[in-house]
Amino acid sequence: MRASDKAYAALRDDIIEWRLAPGTVLAEVEQSERLGVSRTPLREALGRLTAEGLTTAGGRGVVVTDISLEDIDELFELRETLEGRAAALAARRGDAATFQRLQHELLRAPELISGGEPGLHDYYQLVGRLDTAIDAAISNSYLAQAMRSLRVHLVRIRRLAADDARRLTAAAAEHAAIAEAIAAGNPKLAEAATIVHLHRSLSHVKATHASHPKEHHG
Repeated sequence: MRASDKAYAALRDDIIEWRLAPGTVLAEVEQSERLGVSRTPLREALGRLTAEGLTTAGGRGVVVTDISLEDIDELFELRETLEGRAAALAARRGDAATFQRLQHELLRAPELISGGEPGLHDYYQLVGRLDTAIDAAISNSYLAQAMRSLRVHLVRIRRLAADDARRLTAAAAEHAAIAEAIAAGNPKLAEAATIVHLHRSLSHVKATHASHPKEHHG
């Protein structure tokens, strides 16, 4: 792995997992020493993070961006457009058997969620596999790339909302409904199921954000 890739991956994970909090200044000397890379590859990594919207470059240097309620609204507006369309395309173009298998696994997901770690990790991997299956089914590389760029911010928001077992159990059922509609080859139902899921996710995230603003913002 190139030094800039190593630095990028490490910083990206630290930002997504909230180990580097919003407002943190990523000083070049400090970060290059911490990550064991020289300053040139570090600058490349910081440039990539800024392009993704995870950091901003300004007078104080490169700073980890905040996530406001307004940002969350905007991200979910974009999600609804992209993911609703993708689910509809997957219903037209996808392999029914693949999505039937995912539906059955998602229906069993409450067993993973109720047990805590490592089951939660397995659940998130399962949701990731549904995303990957949709990306593959739509046969549209531009749409798939746009959704991958968006997911970086969504993982960060998911960490903000914490692992609420009741919400995750409901979300698993919503994901199963999306998979079921795609497997049935029903584009309108797949899009509707996706929009219902996103609406409920947004309501949960905003409620969590409103009740714990200081906890996540240092």
